[in-house]
Amino acid sequence: MNDVITRARRIRPREWALIGIIGVLIIALVVIGSVIWPHPAATPADPSTTSVATTAPDPTPTPTATPTPTDFAANTDTYDAHALPEANVFAVLPQLPVDPEPEAPFAGYTARALTGMVPVWADPLGEPVAALPQEHRYGGTTVAVVQRQENWVQVLLTGRQSVPSTGSSAQLTGWLRTSDIELAPLDTTVEVNLTARTIDIVHAGVAERIASDFGSGADSSATPLGRAFIHLTEVTSFAYTRGHPIVYLSLQSPVLDGFGGTSVAVTAFHYHDSRTGAISNGCLRLSEAAITKLAELPAGTGVVIRE
Repeated sequence: MNDVITRARRIRPREWALIGIIGVLIIALVVIGSVIWPHPAATPADPSTTSVATTAPDPTPTPTATPTPTDFAANTDTYDAHALPEANVFAVLPQLPVDPEPEAPFAGYTARALTGMVPVWADPLGEPVAALPQEHRYGGTTVAVVQRQENWVQVLLTGRQSVPSTGSSAQLTGWLRTSDIELAPLDTTVEVNLTARTIDIVHAGVAERIASDFGSGADSSATPLGRAFIHLTEVTSFAYTRGHPIVYLSLQSPVLDGFGGTSVAVTAFHYHDSRTGAISNGCLRLSEAAITKLAELPAGTGVVIRE
């Protein structure tokens, strides 16, 4: 042991300096290696176990988009429309639905058959159940469109699903193929408010007030409510109209199966000397100026009657 100590004491200063230099070189090599030597890539975290930020969720609920009505596929089948019951003012067609949205807006078009008779569907996924004529003595052939798709349009029709004494006499609807019809734009509607006693013609969103009072249906023969369209305008020999035209609507009475000895109870705008309050059999009695304005509107013009 003493010999080892003695040798250590005999190490010269030059030898100690050499030992220090070697130590410094070793440390430098270790540092440089740790910088330039490639490290293995970090193993990506398993996505099923990756932690999720714990930020509190937004308390405001995300609004749900309004569903878009289904666009029905094209139907290119051939049908004998003349073999189907005709949708006209006299028809009772239980196979057709009544208007499901009687206060909804119109689509801004009218539709008319391209040929003598075209098929009408209750549901575009089924078979046709009625036919729309291109011509009819009592009109109803230019109809109001309430929904437009690429291959189909939903329209209002004349006729009834039932007479009031046995079921619903509300406004009829049906579907037509766009390939069977001629579409025409029409940005005009008529707005009737029974409570406010007002009638407006609305063109391109601008309302023109044509009546601030009028006669309407009595309690026992109420004026029908909902969407309809002008199906015929004509001058008749009825004394009470004083020679002014009657503007007939596609809606019929909600309480009368027929009227005046006929099998129909059509609602109409017409002139009458007595034209204030709930006094009519369901029709809307107007002044000369008001009926003249309405008579200028084309067939197929949409009309909404509200309580």
